[in-house]
Amino acid sequence: MSASYVYAAARTPFGRFSGALAGVRPDDLAAAAVSAALAKVPALDPSAIDDVVWGNANGAGEDNRNVARMAVLLAGLPTSVPATTVNRLCGSSLDAAIVASRAIETGDAEIVLTGGVESMSRAPWVLPKPDRAYPARDVTAVSTALGWRLVNPRMPKEWTVSLGEANEQLADRFGIPRQRQDAFAVRSHELADQAWEAGFYEDLVVPVAAGGKDDVLARDEGMRPGSTVEGLAGLKPSFRFDGSITAGNASPLSDGASAVLLGSGAAASRIGVAPLARIAGRGVFALDPQDFGFAPVEAANRALKSAGITWDEVAAVELNEAFAVQALACVDAWRIDPDLVNAKGGAIALGHPLGASGGRLLGTLAHRLKESGDRWGVAAICIGVGQALAVVLENVAGEGR
Repeated sequence: MSASYVYAAARTPFGRFSGALAGVRPDDLAAAAVSAALAKVPALDPSAIDDVVWGNANGAGEDNRNVARMAVLLAGLPTSVPATTVNRLCGSSLDAAIVASRAIETGDAEIVLTGGVESMSRAPWVLPKPDRAYPARDVTAVSTALGWRLVNPRMPKEWTVSLGEANEQLADRFGIPRQRQDAFAVRSHELADQAWEAGFYEDLVVPVAAGGKDDVLARDEGMRPGSTVEGLAGLKPSFRFDGSITAGNASPLSDGASAVLLGSGAAASRIGVAPLARIAGRGVFALDPQDFGFAPVEAANRALKSAGITWDEVAAVELNEAFAVQALACVDAWRIDPDLVNAKGGAIALGHPLGASGGRLLGTLAHRLKESGDRWGVAAICIGVGQALAVVLENVAGEGR
């Protein structure tokens, strides 16, 4: 079997809910990420792309159900380039990369563009379809931006609690207090700001035209570098009267897109650049739906086993910070140095546009390994309804651990 490699990664800035990118359609955001990734490999003839695999958690509105194909067309790629959209909720774009890497390794493809997009600001409200015309009863519009919707009454109640309540249960289970969650959130903002100031994201993030003709969003909109534990302590709990989860220690609703170009080793001459990293291992795991925040623990362990390495060899971890409490629970379970995790900031600061977050993790991880020269890294993400995904990257030029 062939190996699959990361050749390039790019993303849009992540905008706040109803913020600078709220006026940009998700298919346009996706097209921007497609164009940004391909701009990094100018020698590549776009017609050589065998497939585009794109993540999207919504699909109910302007995503147009197969937003991948829309992005290909809007980005001006040849109409001969096919595209498919996958939906594994928060893990959609990491799943897209996993699907593409398998296609490359089995020889079904040589070059695959992956990524994902979400506009949570523009996610529509939906109505259940009536069983007959002009029903006499009232119907309720449901937001598709986040969480359970139109729940099947056969589902056990403990499975369908809100994402926040599920993580309050996780805080109870592992005894992770509010102050520790707030401190983790402050760290996320500080590290994100430091990474931007140091120029780390300049090679990864492409500015996007926002509302007006001259309005451009160049940086992630949700960063709050002046955050303090004392300041976050004043926020009210969001899900329980006496709870520990607030708007300050959870990821925000966001808009954005990410892209990652994958290819075989033999495709390097056509792509025109050397690969950044090899996809060395993959892991998927599921458990009870309300425990989704803890699922990355075993997903990452399985990815490491697939790669044939242990945590002792890992130098960088990109873990999606859906909630500070679940990220802390995972790091504690892995028994790793917390400084390895999200050294360039995480979703609490950068944002979490569901379908795009996995691609952000993978692109950031590849660039972290390139910057440090370290060999092994892990990207992991929790997924609503009790799932998680993880990928191990090997820096092809890395000499460290």
